[in-house]
Amino acid sequence: MRIIKNIGSLVGIVPPEVRRKVGARMNEVASIRDAYLTIEGDTIKDFGHSSECPEVGSSDEVIDAVGGMVMPMFCDAHTHICYAGSREQEFIDKINGLSYEEIAARGGGILNSADLLHATSEDDLYSQTMERVREMIGKGTGAIEIKSGYGLTTEDELKMLRVIKRVKETSPAIIKSTFLGAHAVGRAFSGRQEEYVDLVCEEMIPAVASQGLAEYVDVFCDEGFFTPEQTARILETGVNHGLIPKIHANELSCSGGVQVGVAHGALSVDHLERTGEAEIEALEGSLTMPTMLPGSSFFLGLPYGKAKDFINSGLGIALASDYNPGSSPSGDMRFVMALGCIKMRLTPEQAFNACTLNSAYAMGVSDIAGSITKGKRANLLITKPLSSIASIAYNYLTPFIRQIII
Repeated sequence: MRIIKNIGSLVGIVPPEVRRKVGARMNEVASIRDAYLTIEGDTIKDFGHSSECPEVGSSDEVIDAVGGMVMPMFCDAHTHICYAGSREQEFIDKINGLSYEEIAARGGGILNSADLLHATSEDDLYSQTMERVREMIGKGTGAIEIKSGYGLTTEDELKMLRVIKRVKETSPAIIKSTFLGAHAVGRAFSGRQEEYVDLVCEEMIPAVASQGLAEYVDVFCDEGFFTPEQTARILETGVNHGLIPKIHANELSCSGGVQVGVAHGALSVDHLERTGEAEIEALEGSLTMPTMLPGSSFFLGLPYGKAKDFINSGLGIALASDYNPGSSPSGDMRFVMALGCIKMRLTPEQAFNACTLNSAYAMGVSDIAGSITKGKRANLLITKPLSSIASIAYNYLTPFIRQIII
């Protein structure tokens, strides 16, 4: 057994029956000052006030938190970290005034990543992806959802998903895999979008499902990409093959993506830079988690999601990094938490819950991750001494992690 002692504050305690936080409960972050925590195998065994700490046995390992905070590792429910190379030229294009939509219209963006991926070996793609996973773990993330979507052919989508499966088998992080063949229309199908949707539904999804390569199916339902009708067909096909829906929606316009996602029981609807009352009404009473990606807003100069409106309407929200080569080339969830506070006006408690328990819910792992709960995975951060969780976001560039347990 491992015993963490001298914990200044044990933060993010949640009862086992609570899998997400909504409305006013997003302001609640339970904690114990002057605490201990025990780990048996890879799970949290017990915790409490230091005065209740069990006696240390001869075979026990003691970890001294030195007065630091112990908290759950971040969970990142939306990434595209399985990609090849870089899109730095598009970074320069953006500086020179081109919009994300203009770059995509010129055949860049996602299609450039698809070209690079096609020319990259599976082993090289795995090495590049694992480097990003290690980077994210080092910054405090212990659960990562990874999407395909830079293949855009059956062969290359399957290549990506095989790499993600290999990452899942070799990384200490919790990994979830999402099939996103409908990320854009492949170059070979330019001007024949319906035929590409046929390919996704009739060839790609059956192949993915038969090989057990993904848990989720996703669609980029937005202006210039896939329509709500096409999205509905893809999600229905995915469900028929045992895949759980997730969705990209409302990044570039109020696309109807939120509504089609909720109608098909999506676990999460992601992006949400552009929403109104209709989207909030669609989500009310559903089990779908609204997931906002402030890193993308920061990098592209897009509006930030109206997180406070969602919470004030009784909904929960999750925050995720959208780590990808074109619109959010960072997987630092601490920075995402800071953007939630600075740009979206979330309280530190709301942003903390959005980056831990609620993001775990949005990737289907809140039963094992995202909080300090007996029986959950002991994926923990031991921080340097901090005055409060507000300092995580306030001092967002100051190193704060003393030790990672994953």
